[in-house]
Amino acid sequence: MHWEYRRGTYSAKLMTELAAEHGVPLGTCLEGTGIDPEWLDEPSAEITGSQELQLVTNIVKALPDAPEIGLESGSRYHVTAYGIWGYAVMSSPTVRDAAELGLRYLNLTYAFSRFVTEERAGRLCAIVDDSGIPEPARRVLVERDLSAVFHMWTELLGEPPPIVGLELRFNEPSYAARYEELFGVRPVFNAKRTAMEFEPSLFDRPMPQANVHTAKLSQAQCEALLSARRAREGVAGRVRGMLMSEPGRSPDMERVAKELATTSRSLRRRLAEEGTSFRVLVDEVRETLAEQLLATAGLNVDAVAERLGFANTAGFTSAFKRWKGVPPGTWRAQHQSMSATSA
Repeated sequence: MHWEYRRGTYSAKLMTELAAEHGVPLGTCLEGTGIDPEWLDEPSAEITGSQELQLVTNIVKALPDAPEIGLESGSRYHVTAYGIWGYAVMSSPTVRDAAELGLRYLNLTYAFSRFVTEERAGRLCAIVDDSGIPEPARRVLVERDLSAVFHMWTELLGEPPPIVGLELRFNEPSYAARYEELFGVRPVFNAKRTAMEFEPSLFDRPMPQANVHTAKLSQAQCEALLSARRAREGVAGRVRGMLMSEPGRSPDMERVAKELATTSRSLRRRLAEEGTSFRVLVDEVRETLAEQLLATAGLNVDAVAERLGFANTAGFTSAFKRWKGVPPGTWRAQHQSMSATSA
Protein backbone atom coordinates (compact mmCIF):
# COMPACT_ATOMS: atom_id res chain seq x y z
CA MET A 1 0.00 0.00 0.00
CA HIS A 2 1.16 3.56 -0.63
CA TRP A 3 1.16 4.35 3.10
CA GLU A 4 3.33 1.34 3.97
CA TYR A 5 6.62 3.11 4.64
CA ARG A 6 8.75 3.60 7.71
CA ARG A 7 8.02 6.66 9.81
CA GLY A 8 8.94 8.18 13.14
CA THR A 9 6.90 7.46 16.28
CA TYR A 10 5.88 11.04 17.02
CA SER A 11 2.50 10.60 15.32
CA ALA A 12 1.83 7.42 17.28
CA LYS A 13 2.68 9.30 20.47
CA LEU A 14 0.24 12.11 19.61
CA MET A 15 -2.54 9.60 18.96
CA THR A 16 -1.96 7.73 22.22
CA GLU A 17 -1.99 11.02 24.15
CA LEU A 18 -5.30 11.97 22.54
CA ALA A 19 -6.71 8.53 23.32
CA ALA A 20 -5.57 8.87 26.95
CA GLU A 21 -7.52 12.13 27.23
CA HIS A 22 -10.61 10.16 26.20
CA GLY A 23 -9.86 7.45 28.77
CA VAL A 24 -8.25 4.82 26.52
CA PRO A 25 -5.27 3.07 28.20
CA LEU A 26 -1.92 2.93 26.42
CA GLY A 27 -2.03 -0.87 26.41
CA THR A 28 -5.28 -0.82 24.43
CA CYS A 29 -3.78 1.54 21.85
CA LEU A 30 -0.68 -0.60 21.34
CA GLU A 31 -2.39 -4.00 21.33
CA GLY A 32 -1.25 -6.06 18.35
CA THR A 33 0.98 -3.28 16.96
CA GLY A 34 4.36 -4.63 18.05
CA ILE A 35 5.23 -1.10 19.23
CA ASP A 36 7.30 -0.92 22.41
CA PRO A 37 5.96 1.87 24.69
CA GLU A 38 9.52 3.15 25.09
CA TRP A 39 9.72 3.85 21.35
CA LEU A 40 7.14 6.62 21.70
CA ASP A 41 9.69 8.77 23.55
CA GLU A 42 12.63 7.83 21.34
CA PRO A 43 13.22 10.45 18.58
CA SER A 44 15.17 8.02 16.39
CA ALA A 45 12.69 5.13 16.66
CA GLU A 46 10.77 4.12 13.55
CA ILE A 47 7.66 2.05 12.92
CA THR A 48 5.82 0.98 9.78
CA GLY A 49 2.61 2.36 8.35
CA SER A 50 0.88 -0.91 9.26
CA GLN A 51 1.85 -0.51 12.88
CA GLU A 52 0.43 3.01 13.09
CA LEU A 53 -2.67 1.88 11.20
CA GLN A 54 -3.28 -0.85 13.80
CA LEU A 55 -2.80 1.70 16.58
CA VAL A 56 -5.37 4.07 15.06
CA THR A 57 -7.76 1.18 14.44
CA ASN A 58 -7.51 0.22 18.10
CA ILE A 59 -8.34 3.79 19.13
CA VAL A 60 -11.29 4.03 16.73
CA LYS A 61 -12.75 0.80 18.10
CA ALA A 62 -12.22 1.97 21.68
CA LEU A 63 -13.97 5.31 21.04
CA PRO A 64 -17.19 4.59 19.11
CA ASP A 65 -18.82 7.66 20.70
CA ALA A 66 -16.05 10.06 19.59
CA PRO A 67 -16.04 9.84 15.77
CA GLU A 68 -14.61 13.35 15.41
CA ILE A 69 -11.18 12.32 16.72
CA GLY A 70 -9.79 12.56 13.18
CA LEU A 71 -10.43 16.30 12.98
CA GLU A 72 -9.40 16.71 16.60
CA SER A 73 -6.08 14.90 16.19
CA GLY A 74 -5.09 16.78 13.03
CA SER A 75 -4.88 20.08 14.91
CA ARG A 76 -2.00 18.65 16.97
CA TYR A 77 0.33 18.10 14.02
CA HIS A 78 2.43 21.26 14.13
CA VAL A 79 5.09 21.95 11.51
CA THR A 80 7.84 20.92 13.92
CA ALA A 81 6.21 17.48 14.31
CA TYR A 82 7.53 16.57 10.85
CA GLY A 83 11.21 17.17 11.59
CA ILE A 84 13.42 18.06 8.64
CA TRP A 85 10.46 17.82 6.23
CA GLY A 86 8.74 20.61 8.13
CA TYR A 87 11.81 22.85 7.96
CA ALA A 88 12.19 22.19 4.23
CA VAL A 89 8.58 23.23 3.61
CA MET A 90 8.86 26.24 5.92
CA SER A 91 11.99 27.64 4.23
CA SER A 92 10.74 27.25 0.63
CA PRO A 93 10.54 30.46 -1.48
CA THR A 94 6.80 30.41 -2.26
CA VAL A 95 3.69 28.52 -1.24
CA ARG A 96 3.78 26.68 -4.56
CA ASP A 97 7.40 25.63 -3.98
CA ALA A 98 6.52 24.50 -0.48
CA ALA A 99 3.54 22.46 -1.66
CA GLU A 100 5.51 20.77 -4.45
CA LEU A 101 8.37 19.92 -2.12
CA GLY A 102 5.94 18.63 0.49
CA LEU A 103 4.35 16.26 -2.03
CA ARG A 104 7.74 15.14 -3.33
CA TYR A 105 8.78 13.98 0.13
CA LEU A 106 5.36 13.04 1.46
CA ASN A 107 6.74 9.70 2.65
CA LEU A 108 8.63 11.60 5.36
CA THR A 109 5.32 12.57 6.96
CA TYR A 110 2.64 10.56 8.76
CA ALA A 111 -0.01 10.87 6.03
CA PHE A 112 -2.06 7.89 4.97
CA SER A 113 -3.74 9.77 2.11
CA ARG A 114 -2.08 10.62 -1.19
CA PHE A 115 -2.48 14.15 -2.57
CA VAL A 116 -2.61 15.14 -6.25
CA THR A 117 -2.97 18.75 -7.36
CA GLU A 118 -4.74 20.00 -10.47
CA GLU A 119 -6.06 23.32 -11.73
CA ARG A 120 -9.62 23.60 -12.91
CA ALA A 121 -12.10 26.43 -13.39
CA GLY A 122 -9.60 28.99 -12.16
CA ARG A 123 -8.98 27.16 -8.89
CA LEU A 124 -6.22 24.94 -7.63
CA CYS A 125 -7.56 21.66 -6.29
CA ALA A 126 -5.81 19.27 -3.89
CA ILE A 127 -7.40 15.86 -4.45
CA VAL A 128 -7.20 13.34 -1.64
CA ASP A 129 -6.73 9.68 -2.55
CA ASP A 130 -7.73 7.40 0.32
CA SER A 131 -7.61 4.17 -1.68
CA GLY A 132 -5.97 1.38 0.24
CA ILE A 133 -6.78 2.75 3.70
CA PRO A 134 -8.86 0.00 5.30
CA GLU A 135 -11.87 0.38 7.52
CA PRO A 136 -12.64 1.22 10.24
CA ALA A 137 -9.81 3.75 10.33
CA ARG A 138 -10.25 5.25 6.84
CA ARG A 139 -12.44 8.22 7.66
CA VAL A 140 -10.53 9.11 10.81
CA LEU A 141 -7.20 9.07 8.95
CA VAL A 142 -8.52 11.11 6.02
CA GLU A 143 -9.99 13.68 8.40
CA ARG A 144 -6.72 13.70 10.33
CA ASP A 145 -4.78 14.37 7.12
CA LEU A 146 -7.12 17.17 6.04
CA SER A 147 -7.07 18.82 9.46
CA ALA A 148 -3.29 18.45 9.76
CA VAL A 149 -2.72 20.05 6.34
CA PHE A 150 -5.00 22.97 7.20
CA HIS A 151 -3.40 23.62 10.58
CA MET A 152 0.11 23.30 9.18
CA TRP A 153 -0.57 25.94 6.53
CA THR A 154 -2.20 28.17 9.12
CA GLU A 155 1.04 28.03 11.11
CA LEU A 156 3.23 28.59 8.08
CA LEU A 157 1.26 31.56 6.74
CA GLY A 158 0.31 33.11 10.06
CA GLU A 159 -3.37 32.94 9.05
CA PRO A 160 -5.79 30.29 7.78
CA PRO A 161 -5.32 29.45 4.08
CA PRO A 162 -8.27 30.67 1.97
CA ILE A 163 -10.19 27.50 1.18
CA VAL A 164 -12.96 28.17 -1.34
CA GLY A 165 -14.35 24.66 -1.55
CA LEU A 166 -14.31 21.37 0.33
CA GLU A 167 -15.75 18.11 -0.97
CA LEU A 168 -15.92 14.81 0.90
CA ARG A 169 -17.01 11.49 -0.46
CA PHE A 170 -18.21 10.46 3.02
CA ASN A 171 -21.73 10.76 4.40
CA GLU A 172 -22.57 13.85 6.43
CA PRO A 173 -21.70 13.08 10.08
CA SER A 174 -23.26 14.30 13.32
CA TYR A 175 -20.31 16.66 13.77
CA ALA A 176 -20.63 18.31 10.33
CA ALA A 177 -20.69 21.78 11.92
CA ARG A 178 -17.16 21.16 13.17
CA TYR A 179 -15.93 21.13 9.57
CA GLU A 180 -17.23 24.63 8.96
CA GLU A 181 -15.70 25.84 12.22
CA LEU A 182 -12.28 24.47 11.25
CA PHE A 183 -12.09 25.13 7.51
CA GLY A 184 -14.29 28.20 7.16
CA VAL A 185 -16.48 26.63 4.45
CA ARG A 186 -19.42 24.28 4.49
CA PRO A 187 -18.38 20.96 2.95
CA VAL A 188 -20.24 19.11 0.23
CA PHE A 189 -20.74 15.58 1.52
CA ASN A 190 -21.37 12.44 -0.56
CA ALA A 191 -19.23 13.95 -3.31
CA LYS A 192 -17.53 11.88 -5.99
CA ARG A 193 -14.15 12.61 -4.43
CA THR A 194 -12.50 14.25 -1.46
CA ALA A 195 -10.80 17.53 -2.35
CA MET A 196 -9.86 20.98 -1.06
CA GLU A 197 -10.02 23.97 -3.42
CA PHE A 198 -7.93 27.14 -3.13
CA GLU A 199 -7.64 30.39 -5.03
CA PRO A 200 -4.59 30.00 -7.33
CA SER A 201 -3.18 33.35 -6.13
CA LEU A 202 -2.39 31.70 -2.79
CA PHE A 203 0.37 29.64 -4.37
CA ASP A 204 2.29 32.65 -5.63
CA ARG A 205 2.61 34.15 -2.17
CA PRO A 206 6.12 34.19 -0.68
CA MET A 207 6.65 32.04 2.39
CA PRO A 208 7.07 34.18 5.53
CA GLN A 209 10.18 32.24 6.63
CA ALA A 210 11.72 31.63 3.20
CA ASN A 211 15.47 31.07 3.28
CA VAL A 212 17.36 29.81 0.22
CA HIS A 213 20.28 28.32 2.17
CA THR A 214 18.05 26.52 4.68
CA ALA A 215 15.77 25.29 1.90
CA LYS A 216 18.66 23.69 -0.02
CA LEU A 217 20.15 22.12 3.10
CA SER A 218 16.80 20.80 4.31
CA GLN A 219 15.94 19.34 0.92
CA ALA A 220 19.27 17.50 0.78
CA GLN A 221 18.60 16.09 4.24
CA CYS A 222 15.11 15.03 3.19
CA GLU A 223 16.60 13.15 0.24
CA ALA A 224 19.19 11.46 2.45
CA LEU A 225 16.61 10.44 5.05
CA LEU A 226 14.25 9.09 2.41
CA SER A 227 17.04 7.06 0.80
CA ALA A 228 18.12 5.69 4.17
CA ARG A 229 14.59 4.52 4.97
CA ARG A 230 14.19 2.92 1.57
CA ALA A 231 17.46 1.04 1.71
CA ARG A 232 16.17 -1.44 4.25
CA GLU A 233 18.27 -4.26 5.59
CA GLY A 234 17.24 -7.88 5.60
CA VAL A 235 15.18 -9.59 2.92
CA ALA A 236 13.57 -6.32 1.78
CA GLY A 237 17.01 -4.84 1.13
CA ARG A 238 18.04 -7.85 -0.97
CA VAL A 239 14.81 -7.71 -2.99
CA ARG A 240 15.23 -3.99 -3.55
CA GLY A 241 18.80 -4.54 -4.76
CA MET A 242 17.65 -7.15 -7.27
CA LEU A 243 14.92 -4.88 -8.59
CA MET A 244 17.35 -1.97 -8.90
CA SER A 245 19.76 -4.09 -10.95
CA GLU A 246 17.13 -5.06 -13.53
CA PRO A 247 14.78 -2.09 -13.87
CA GLY A 248 13.56 -3.01 -17.36
CA ARG A 249 12.30 -6.47 -16.47
CA SER A 250 8.68 -6.83 -15.48
CA PRO A 251 8.61 -7.42 -11.68
CA ASP A 252 8.00 -11.09 -10.98
CA MET A 253 7.75 -12.20 -7.36
CA GLU A 254 8.06 -15.88 -8.29
CA ARG A 255 11.39 -15.27 -10.05
CA VAL A 256 12.74 -13.13 -7.21
CA ALA A 257 11.75 -15.75 -4.65
CA LYS A 258 13.48 -18.47 -6.69
CA GLU A 259 16.70 -16.45 -6.88
CA LEU A 260 16.54 -16.02 -3.10
CA ALA A 261 16.14 -19.81 -2.73
CA THR A 262 12.69 -19.52 -1.17
CA THR A 263 9.03 -19.68 -2.17
CA SER A 264 6.83 -16.72 -3.02
CA ARG A 265 4.68 -17.53 0.02
CA SER A 266 7.69 -17.44 2.35
CA LEU A 267 9.00 -14.28 0.70
CA ARG A 268 5.64 -12.59 1.16
CA ARG A 269 5.59 -13.56 4.84
CA ARG A 270 9.16 -12.40 5.49
CA LEU A 271 8.56 -9.06 3.80
CA ALA A 272 5.41 -8.61 5.88
CA GLU A 273 7.46 -9.25 9.02
CA GLU A 274 9.75 -6.42 7.94
CA GLY A 275 6.76 -4.12 7.46
CA THR A 276 6.65 -4.05 3.68
CA SER A 277 5.53 -6.03 0.62
CA PHE A 278 6.83 -6.93 -2.83
CA ARG A 279 4.45 -4.44 -4.44
CA VAL A 280 5.63 -1.62 -2.18
CA LEU A 281 9.28 -2.37 -2.98
CA VAL A 282 8.59 -2.40 -6.72
CA ASP A 283 6.88 0.96 -6.36
CA GLU A 284 9.79 2.41 -4.35
CA VAL A 285 12.40 1.22 -6.84
CA ARG A 286 10.48 2.52 -9.83
CA GLU A 287 10.02 5.90 -8.16
CA THR A 288 13.73 6.18 -7.36
CA LEU A 289 14.82 5.15 -10.85
CA ALA A 290 12.23 7.39 -12.49
CA GLU A 291 13.70 10.40 -10.67
CA GLN A 292 17.21 9.46 -11.73
CA LEU A 293 16.32 8.84 -15.38
CA LEU A 294 14.24 11.99 -15.73
CA ALA A 295 16.85 14.15 -14.03
CA THR A 296 20.05 12.89 -15.62
CA ALA A 297 19.54 10.46 -18.51
CA GLY A 298 18.07 12.89 -21.02
CA LEU A 299 15.37 10.39 -22.02
CA ASN A 300 11.86 11.34 -22.99
CA VAL A 301 8.93 10.16 -20.89
CA ASP A 302 8.11 7.28 -23.27
CA ALA A 303 11.67 5.95 -23.01
CA VAL A 304 11.68 6.20 -19.22
CA ALA A 305 8.41 4.28 -19.05
CA GLU A 306 9.90 1.55 -21.22
CA ARG A 307 13.13 1.40 -19.19
CA LEU A 308 11.12 0.88 -16.01
CA GLY A 309 9.08 -1.97 -17.43
CA PHE A 310 5.72 -0.21 -17.71
CA ALA A 311 3.33 -1.58 -20.31
CA ASN A 312 2.64 1.91 -21.64
CA THR A 313 3.40 5.58 -21.00
CA ALA A 314 -0.06 6.24 -19.58
CA GLY A 315 0.54 3.72 -16.81
CA PHE A 316 3.88 5.31 -15.97
CA THR A 317 2.41 8.82 -15.96
CA SER A 318 -0.40 7.73 -13.64
CA ALA A 319 2.07 6.09 -11.24
CA PHE A 320 4.38 9.12 -11.30
CA LYS A 321 1.53 11.50 -10.45
CA ARG A 322 0.68 9.25 -7.50
CA TRP A 323 4.31 9.42 -6.32
CA LYS A 324 5.03 13.09 -6.88
CA GLY A 325 1.71 14.81 -7.38
CA VAL A 326 2.62 16.05 -10.88
CA PRO A 327 3.21 14.44 -14.32
CA PRO A 328 6.80 13.34 -15.13
CA GLY A 329 7.33 16.12 -17.70
CA THR A 330 6.29 18.77 -15.20
CA TRP A 331 8.52 17.27 -12.51
CA ARG A 332 11.54 17.26 -14.84
CA ALA A 333 10.97 20.91 -15.82
CA GLN A 334 10.75 21.85 -12.15
CA HIS A 335 13.87 19.88 -11.35
CA GLN A 336 15.83 21.50 -14.18
CA SER A 337 14.64 24.94 -13.12
CA MET A 338 15.71 24.27 -9.54
CA SER A 339 19.11 22.97 -10.68
CA ALA A 340 19.66 26.04 -12.87
CA THR A 341 18.76 28.33 -9.98
CA SER A 342 21.15 26.51 -7.65
CA ALA A 343 23.94 26.75 -10.25
